[in-house]
Amino acid sequence: MTRQSQIGRPANPRPAKTPLSPATALVAGLILLGTASGAHADVVTDWNTKTEAILIAKQRNSQVSAREMAILHVSMFEAVNAVERRYAPYTISLAAEKTTSKEAAAAAAAHAVLIALYPDQLPQLDAGLAASLASIAEGDAKAKGIDLGKKAAAAVMALRTNDGSNAPESYRPHTSAGVYVPTTIPVSSTFGAMSPWVMKTGSDFRPAPPPALNSPTWTKDVNEVKELGGRTSVVRTADQTNIGRFWFFTGPQTWNPILRQVVVNKNMDVVDSARLFALVAMAGNDAYIAVLDAKYFFSFWRPITAIRNADLSKNTETPREAAWLPLGDTPMHPEYPCAHCIASTAAGTVVQEIVGNEVAEITMTSPTAPGITRKWTRIQDYLDEVSMARIYAGFHYRFSTKVGEDMGRKIAGLTVATQLLGATASAKPNR
Repeated sequence: MTRQSQIGRPANPRPAKTPLSPATALVAGLILLGTASGAHADVVTDWNTKTEAILIAKQRNSQVSAREMAILHVSMFEAVNAVERRYAPYTISLAAEKTTSKEAAAAAAAHAVLIALYPDQLPQLDAGLAASLASIAEGDAKAKGIDLGKKAAAAVMALRTNDGSNAPESYRPHTSAGVYVPTTIPVSSTFGAMSPWVMKTGSDFRPAPPPALNSPTWTKDVNEVKELGGRTSVVRTADQTNIGRFWFFTGPQTWNPILRQVVVNKNMDVVDSARLFALVAMAGNDAYIAVLDAKYFFSFWRPITAIRNADLSKNTETPREAAWLPLGDTPMHPEYPCAHCIASTAAGTVVQEIVGNEVAEITMTSPTAPGITRKWTRIQDYLDEVSMARIYAGFHYRFSTKVGEDMGRKIAGLTVATQLLGATASAKPNR
């Protein structure tokens, strides 16, 4: 069953004194569907699906979702890796007997993380845990696995307690005394100051400034997005329009389905599955920290602002278009660099580093483009499509997508080179 077919499916009615809220009912239904999905799914992909369902139902933004996915998957990795010690841990040293159930440990770790983050989901998550544990024989191996998972989750949650994610939104609108400006506050202005998983600070990979407004690069790229990304564009093809709309959705839900398919296609066991998800999650979270640091440092204007105010640039080759609109609704944060590009490239590059670029056919559907399925056999083709989609959508300039891609590759490279290494090596956190 595809992710798209699950979203929005009504929960089965059940008698209750207090009816479930729509969001709770949706989470409950998706958690149970996640448990039953895919004969080849392992406990890691199973709880990834469950978590994604909660984040979608709760309408968590990309940045919050990336942080919570990282906590979840590092916890599961630490739990299963403690049993076998195939790889170096992240920062936590846990001891476990080799007979301990890795599956029970992973499920218990995921359950404990989600209960801490979403205590209102306790009944549904308890049901999900029971389903995960049902096929594991009763005994010491199972009991020790459950205890190990809880310890891993508690340790990772404690590690991220003061990571800066709860900093109050303090964006200061740019204006002068008495002058009206739109009153919707941009999102995640403090996220770039959050503690990374792998980088030392959010500014480690801060790029050079965007091009000058009289440069050939600016002239070419702003005119390109004006033509290709406009709502009434006559040069954008039907397929390009579909691609632009397909990638309106963002965050971990845009790469999790790919990871789940890769794990199945590569026949990964639970330890290698947990490691892949943890590496991608850490790189993805750090990518959002890095890009939001840069976005609010440069505070560069979006195409809708630049095109409607093109006369301010004093560039005669970029004429103003007073009523220009992008294909979609512009995200509520500064333009430079492209966030979707950096996060997807970070995730995809980790996959390339671990399993290679060539994969069995992977497919995805999108909640923002009903009825459309995208397919790839190369990870790079998926990454290239995401970047082009932001131009077709009218959200980003080409130079911004390229800078985002470069930052994503660097963050992924650092992650794979320093984290969760083979057991004969030591993790070298750059923190």
